[in-house]
Amino acid sequence: MKRIFLFVITNLAVMVVLSATLRILGVDRMITAQGLNVQALLIFSVVVGFTGSIISLLMSKTMAKWSTGAQIIDPNAPNGHRETWLIETVHQLADRAGIGHPEVAIYEGPPNAFATGAFKNKSLVAVSTGLLESMTEEEVAAVLGHEVAHIANGDMITLTLIQGVVNTFVVFFARLVGYFIDRVIFKNERGVGIGYYAVVIVCEIVFGILASVIVAWFSRQREYRADAGSAQLMGSREPMMRALARLGGLEPGELPKSFEASGITGKGGLAAIFATHPPIQARLAALQQMRVA
Repeated sequence: MKRIFLFVITNLAVMVVLSATLRILGVDRMITAQGLNVQALLIFSVVVGFTGSIISLLMSKTMAKWSTGAQIIDPNAPNGHRETWLIETVHQLADRAGIGHPEVAIYEGPPNAFATGAFKNKSLVAVSTGLLESMTEEEVAAVLGHEVAHIANGDMITLTLIQGVVNTFVVFFARLVGYFIDRVIFKNERGVGIGYYAVVIVCEIVFGILASVIVAWFSRQREYRADAGSAQLMGSREPMMRALARLGGLEPGELPKSFEASGITGKGGLAAIFATHPPIQARLAALQQMRVA
């Protein structure tokens, strides 16, 4: 069960719980009882939408450690050469990026890595045993640079804000459509009926799926930026290109679904528009065209 949680699903679950709680408390009914109050509905939508994404962000490090089984390396007492090298490499990259030293962790699994955390100076970088065993130190360093670049770019915060915005629209328009259908189709003139609640639930699912396309598009763009960030931190694009090429020839390590969007590579979704990562070839082409200062 640890491997079925999505960051987005966690976020939507929190949003649904908040929405249901406010519905039980009568907030939904107060908004629609005397006719739709658009301003009150918008405030309600913002509270539900952003609270869910912010709670998910604040939980991200804890959930990452729990769902991957990642073991944090004690920077003061690393166990062996590999852990010592990982700590030193991540700290050097963090210093170059101008951020605080992240926690560094190793987890069992096929080749992959991820970064997460609500704050730039209190983040987490984790790498799988499969990645460490299948790449050279220079290639692993490039992957670590990619993850540090995510942190330095504030990608976790930005993704949370985007998720909050799309959640707000999902909550707002689901209720707007529900109110319209309840009044116009079901001819309900008093408060809201069962039709309103049924339509809201269906619309939240449909609009949530459409909103995930926007979030996935942003996730793909940030992967290009993190690849470029790794090249800048390493002083060369070649290590990141070699790491990507190697990943392209390997079966990508499937992260627990809650952190697939945070990993170095992913299998994508059912269609390209839902993929959180661009194709390896597209990332290689983008790196080939960039200039390293």
